[in-house]
Amino acid sequence: MPVYNAPLLKIDPKETRRYAGLMRAKNFDETRIEDACQDARLLARPQGIWQLYDYDCEKQTVLSDPPFRIEGTKIGRHLAGCDKVILLAVTVGDDIEEMVTKRFADGEYTSSVLLDAAATTAVEQLADGLERAIKPKVAAQGYSMRWRFSPGYGDWPLEQQPELIRLTHCETIGISLSEAKMLVPRKSVTAIIGLYKEEKTTSPRENKHDAKGCAACSKHDCPARKQEEAAAAESEQKA
Repeated sequence: MPVYNAPLLKIDPKETRRYAGLMRAKNFDETRIEDACQDARLLARPQGIWQLYDYDCEKQTVLSDPPFRIEGTKIGRHLAGCDKVILLAVTVGDDIEEMVTKRFADGEYTSSVLLDAAATTAVEQLADGLERAIKPKVAAQGYSMRWRFSPGYGDWPLEQQPELIRLTHCETIGISLSEAKMLVPRKSVTAIIGLYKEEKTTSPRENKHDAKGCAACSKHDCPARKQEEAAAAESEQKA
């Protein structure tokens, strides 16, 4: 049950802009985004935790005690060929959420939205950092990693979130679930990472699991996807 406590030295303003829905806003004051990132960095209490388990990809089952069968076709395909998985959880704590709520209650709506977006950026960066920390450890055992996949993404039902709470033991870093199966603190992430033995005969272009993020998700009406597609289209036009 390794714990991850790396600090957030910087929060990406470009990602914060994207999460705030401002990718196409031309004249928005960038200093407000930067200020939100700085506030989020100072308010964040970053913590992470992860656990390694054997995995039966044919049965889509984490070989825990008791075993955990993963539901969903897309997540099953994503973990195909994996014989181990890492279950992880990260959070930036509840101080940020409390400040977001306070600013909204005080009528500081723009500041509240930007801080919320910066907090989302922060927790995703924390999860990215945990992945980077894990990578050399599993590489030393001859494994490569699939990108992380969370409940509620694709066709992996959110109803399976309690199993990730159980198997990550993330209550030890203050993460719990609401009655609606939402993570508390809200700016938290749970996910699974598949580990597989690299086949040297497979080239990167032949890897069916290279699709990542919005490109790999079946939800086409998600605001984040629309933002990503709009940004990509704008980049193509400029090119």
